[in-house]
Amino acid sequence: MEKSLPPIPAKRYFTIGEVGELCDVKPHVLRYWEQEFTQLRPIKRRGNRRYYQHHEVLMIRRISDLLYSQGFTISGARNQLQEMLQAQRKGAGLDERALATETAELATSGAATLAVNVPDDRPFDDHEVSGAEWGSLRRELFEIRDLLSL
Repeated sequence: MEKSLPPIPAKRYFTIGEVGELCDVKPHVLRYWEQEFTQLRPIKRRGNRRYYQHHEVLMIRRISDLLYSQGFTISGARNQLQEMLQAQRKGAGLDERALATETAELATSGAATLAVNVPDDRPFDDHEVSGAEWGSLRRELFEIRDLLSL
């Protein structure tokens, strides 16, 4: 019978104990997985305390599923994660090519600049973003999206 995992709270950092509860994995197992899976790199602060971010909690859930539910060995799970990440990067590469084309079209068209407003509707004084800057910002947002989907 499969145990349902609790939802991940909207926090920036999680302690190793919190991650253990969220993923149903003991802390010593998490420390071992850090050595085996290079994708797991929690931030270490005072006293060598580990703080995991949201994407790492998702990664730990994925590793747990591969090992405990799907029966992969550690090296098999590592290979599976690498394949997943490569597939995501390929998808992002397609987005990058489309983005480059779109940015080039923006730069050559009359819409090469876009006016920017701050969220509370106070406009910046005569501040405009060029097509290249817009492309760079959009590319960065794609990277953030990909990190969050891990």
